[in-house]
Amino acid sequence: MSPPGLTFYFRDGCHLCEDMWQQLDELRRERSFKVHQVNVDGDPGLVDKYGSLVPVLASGDELLCNYYLDPKTLNDFLDRT
Repeated sequence: MSPPGLTFYFRDGCHLCEDMWQQLDELRRERSFKVHQVNVDGDPGLVDKYGSLVPVLASGDELLCNYYLDPKTLNDFLDRT
């Protein structure tokens, strides 16, 4: 079974985005999952959807957390996938 894939929506120069990315990188050493990075500023639709919420961690249409990483929610998601 392949590791679950997550999408990390961010924007350049966002300190919350940098913090969440660093935490995700640390957790990837403990748990097996892939993260696809998407800069919301490259797509007007994503700016409308996530622009005021970044950083956002999602799996498909399921928003797992925004602004700050929620390790419990992420671990619960990884446990059930």
